[in-house]
Amino acid sequence: MERDRILLVEDDPFLRRACEAGLRKRGYQVILAVDGEEALQRIREDAPALVLLDLLMPKLSGMEVLAELKKDEKTRHIPVVILTNSSTELERKNTASLGAAGYLVKANLSLKELADYVADFLKAHKHHS
Repeated sequence: MERDRILLVEDDPFLRRACEAGLRKRGYQVILAVDGEEALQRIREDAPALVLLDLLMPKLSGMEVLAELKKDEKTRHIPVVILTNSSTELERKNTASLGAAGYLVKANLSLKELADYVADFLKAHKHHS
């Protein structure tokens, strides 16, 4: 069975390394991007099973990346889970209306919880697709 590819889009190096290590330990193939432009490029080249997307990033924000993905026929189906530190109700609604499949607040999340969430999400998503 091919390992699920996860794209982790995070500009904070410490957080990126920690999340990457946690996901790799679970057996996922992790692709990294540090800004919005690189995220779009990686998604188009690597077609990940799931995108974990930070909202506040250089070049293009997470919102802009999400809007771009959902406009494109080739990438529209790829689930995007927002991974952010800011958790306003408005932001949640905006990301949901743009087509985000989930919303996680980094401050409330352990690496184990993140890996559990990803595992559960992918399991559920496989049954629907």
